[in-house]
Amino acid sequence: MNLIHSTAACVIKQGERYLMVEEQRGGPTSVFNQPAGHIEPGEGPIEAVLREVQEETAWQVSLTSYLGLYIFHTDGGQTFHSHGFIAEPLTPLNLPLDPDIIATHWLTLEQIRALDQQARLRSPLVLKRIEDALSGPRYPLSVIRE
Repeated sequence: MNLIHSTAACVIKQGERYLMVEEQRGGPTSVFNQPAGHIEPGEGPIEAVLREVQEETAWQVSLTSYLGLYIFHTDGGQTFHSHGFIAEPLTPLNLPLDPDIIATHWLTLEQIRALDQQARLRSPLVLKRIEDALSGPRYPLSVIRE
């Protein structure tokens, strides 16, 4: 049975830096991603992305735009439907990070592109979402009917 994984991810920019999470995914080196994760049963993408941002970064954010639905097929045959969002950081929270997260980092676009060249981004969607946030269309959050 081929399952489709439904996820949500968030591009968060402050000044010229983006909030990224560093994760250990079983390889020899860590990888970097936006705050992101699976949409849990009973959740919609907006609720899920706000939860994931808080769990993975200990930041409260305000969603500003919807980037769209990204469809990604892995080499292993998995399919991901990933909802992309843009948010502004509001307040750092005094909460522990999700145990899968090594650290959070505020990185420049150049630093993120360098990680891409080193194959240290979790998926091709990481850089694509940032580039789309910079130049692509943005949609109102109301396009999602929860």
